[in-house]
Amino acid sequence: MRCLIVADLHYSLPQYDWVVQEAPRYDLVILAGDHVDLSSAVDGRAQMVVLAKYLEVLKGKTRIVTVSGNHDLDSRDEQGEKTSRWMNELHTIGVPSDDGSIEIDGTLITLCRWWDGPLAQARLGEQLARDAQKPKQRWFWVHHAPCYDSPTSWSGSKSLGDKALLEWINTYRPDMVFSGHVHQSPFTKAGSWVDRVGTTWVFNVGQHPGVPPAHLVYDSEHYEIVWMSMAGIQSVKLDHPLVRPVPRLAMPPAWALENEVSATG
Repeated sequence: MRCLIVADLHYSLPQYDWVVQEAPRYDLVILAGDHVDLSSAVDGRAQMVVLAKYLEVLKGKTRIVTVSGNHDLDSRDEQGEKTSRWMNELHTIGVPSDDGSIEIDGTLITLCRWWDGPLAQARLGEQLARDAQKPKQRWFWVHHAPCYDSPTSWSGSKSLGDKALLEWINTYRPDMVFSGHVHQSPFTKAGSWVDRVGTTWVFNVGQHPGVPPAHLVYDSEHYEIVWMSMAGIQSVKLDHPLVRPVPRLAMPPAWALENEVSATG
């Protein structure tokens, strides 16, 4: 299985166009939250209509999954907690999203909603407990916020990560967690796009303007993940210990260039 992972596109339509263009190269595209740009002059409701169409187009190119981020919240649920109703409705067009999970080639992928209160947090904890009981060879989570006390959540002055996520990782020990949210973490001193929490690999894609967006490419056959951004190219072999500083590469591994569509969009 080969995956493309992006996050925090924030209504950057050129970046979405790039993802649509690249999608056929991958078995799965993971969009780890914050589709909407709250600072945009475009009304949020209008953004959501356009973004849902982009996700529907992407679904026609390959398998996709997504989760909500804090910018995607658009209403309140029956308990009065903020929720992303427009993303809840993605299930009706066949896009797996919040509260769902899918299995691909023995890998279970759990899709974690952005929780805004204790009730939604408890429901997410119950979802993880249920998925922990399912048979699987590997277990991936997509959770918009990175975990607390990790370089992947370092803002440059403090950790902006999720403490509940850290507890869940320590309890259930998934193989990988894909996040975003703290845009600057991969680009700051003492920050990073990759970390290990016990045996779990955790990732923060990062965010920057321009095309292509910061992104991760995962390949199960080579068991390697590559981070590509304006800061350069780095890679970790997932069956090796994490070494810091993560080495920089002049070029992506050969496997990551197979059937390449575009490097610049």
